[in-house]
Amino acid sequence: MADVTYGKGVFWRQVRTGKYDFTATDIDPSRSPNSTEGIDCRDLPYDDASFDCVVLDPPYAEGFYETRDKPSDNDFWIKDRYVGDHGEQSATYHEAVLEMYATAGKEAHRVLREGGILITKLQDEVSRNEQRLTHIEVTDIYEEMGFHTKDLFVVVRQDTPTVGKMYEQRRARKNHSYFLIYEKRTDD
Repeated sequence: MADVTYGKGVFWRQVRTGKYDFTATDIDPSRSPNSTEGIDCRDLPYDDASFDCVVLDPPYAEGFYETRDKPSDNDFWIKDRYVGDHGEQSATYHEAVLEMYATAGKEAHRVLREGGILITKLQDEVSRNEQRLTHIEVTDIYEEMGFHTKDLFVVVRQDTPTVGKMYEQRRARKNHSYFLIYEKRTDD
């Protein structure tokens, strides 16, 4: 089992990882327990078909992928971790979120064994005043890759989501996220 976006390990706080052959890595070396270097979920150093399960929880709000000077497509940043030495995004706004999931999903597909499970966490969002159903968009991308959607969990926040620079509310606040479970399989 590999968590390729380990972060602070929040996903695992109530799971006894000792029960599993568990590999925890992150792009930030200080949050990558099983690597002295940061490991980018879009470029994994693992052999093909080497894991039964991959957990993917990258930043899923477009604000993490904004350019410093929004009109330009040249200076991307994702909390100063997903660019620089690790490469650049070729999209902005919500399309950058989808690109992250697509590229990381392709790597997960590569390192998963047949029948392996991909667990993703994501959240729908409003992008430039347009409702984006990220959980559906990512599912469509993953099913084209050869994943089969097995299950969906809705996780509701107990606190109120923060919203910056909003003068008039036009859409429902997103106080929930999704865990989507996909299986790598070849349909005959």
